[in-house]
Amino acid sequence: MSFRTDDTIVAIATPRGRGGIGVVRLSGPDAVRVAQDISHHAQPFQPRHATFTRVVEPIADREWRAVDEVVITWFQAPHSYTGDDVVEISCHGSPVLLDRVVALATAGGARLAEPGEFTLRAYLNDRIDLIQAEAVADLVDAVTPRQARAAMDQLEGTLTTAITEIDAVLFDLAARLEASLDFPDEGFRFIEREETRLFVQAERDALAALVARGREGRLLREGRTVVFAGRPNTGKSSLFNALAGAARAIVTDVPGTTRDLLTEHVDMCGVPVTLVDTAGARTATDAIEAEGVRRAEQARSVAELVLVVLDGSAPLERDDWRLLRQTRQRPRRLIINKSDLPSQWDPAAEGIGPGAAEDFGAPDVRDDAPLRVSAKTGDGLEALREAVADRTMEHAIHRDAPSISNMRHIALIETATAALDRMLVALAAGATEEVLLVDLGAARQALEEVRGRRTSEELLHHIFSRFCIGK
Repeated sequence: MSFRTDDTIVAIATPRGRGGIGVVRLSGPDAVRVAQDISHHAQPFQPRHATFTRVVEPIADREWRAVDEVVITWFQAPHSYTGDDVVEISCHGSPVLLDRVVALATAGGARLAEPGEFTLRAYLNDRIDLIQAEAVADLVDAVTPRQARAAMDQLEGTLTTAITEIDAVLFDLAARLEASLDFPDEGFRFIEREETRLFVQAERDALAALVARGREGRLLREGRTVVFAGRPNTGKSSLFNALAGAARAIVTDVPGTTRDLLTEHVDMCGVPVTLVDTAGARTATDAIEAEGVRRAEQARSVAELVLVVLDGSAPLERDDWRLLRQTRQRPRRLIINKSDLPSQWDPAAEGIGPGAAEDFGAPDVRDDAPLRVSAKTGDGLEALREAVADRTMEHAIHRDAPSISNMRHIALIETATAALDRMLVALAAGATEEVLLVDLGAARQALEEVRGRRTSEELLHHIFSRFCIGK
């Protein structure tokens, strides 16, 4: 990835494919000239004014033909997305036309932009910090309203503001401790030891609160995994299809139809949820099914929620009891399927449900009453959706948009928190200013890395390479 900002770059800024409008974006010192050259527009473009014109291409000496009718808008530096001159050319949304406009721009002196290079220039020109740059990618990738809200929250600078305020206190504290070094015989001359402890404790607690909110942020960013489990022919694949909204899993009366893991991404009340259908829980009859059963057990072991599907129209079998035992201490919800058929057993009588010992060892943290549903008629499916949403949104549903969701941010803030913890221990042990400043410096360095004040080119390349071209 190029870190130059003195050349002009160009890319298609809208998704590939046909549409009503497609946008070609130019940024750099020659953006206006290139746009003027490929349009042959008689009058100079005016900043922040949309100009209706044509893009043309040469066909012979001093002969030109129109490529497309376009609207050209010039955002003059520094009042643009990147901080440089930016020109956006709105064309008809044909990939052929857009590619031709880009080719004409590159022939006129522009360079094809790399992924994320427009946002990289905004960062390099101090239009945004690294937190906001990463929020741009999250906003583009958002698939639920809550994800978009969380990304927009960071793009508007809420996390930047919080970290800046914490770092300002630590900077002032460092300055006062360093000033005290000039008076080695007088101890903490410019700040008392207890006052230092109070300042450090307050900022340490503020950082810890950000990390704690990171749990919800990661939930919105990465989503939750919900696994369907059950012996063959209990209807788990039918329920999987119902929640997925499509016939993703093959459903037959033949036991062992599902051999591998099937996944589908859905939106549950604003939280991205990955539904996973698994092989039936039973003693495998061949090597392929055995591998499917092994993968099912592995999926259950890492799922945030396991939906244990039982057949209410047939007596419980040994495989049902084995699955109940295996999932007893996992976060789960019991589902009794086939409620459209006569029931053959009662949960209370069988000792299944909340408060039931089941003779399987220690009870789990939460085991709500089993839900009765019918994958065939749809009865109880809405209650099932609500139950899944309830369990996946635990601890998050009534909270505001989180301040932190990125694992890089969380790791660095945890590093800063640990440094302040060490500083508190050193203070209690009577450490001198020199010792305290080491941990204080480590905390401040971690916070500066969050905002991108201290960032290697390798890290920048890693971050911006996952952006789409044109953004």
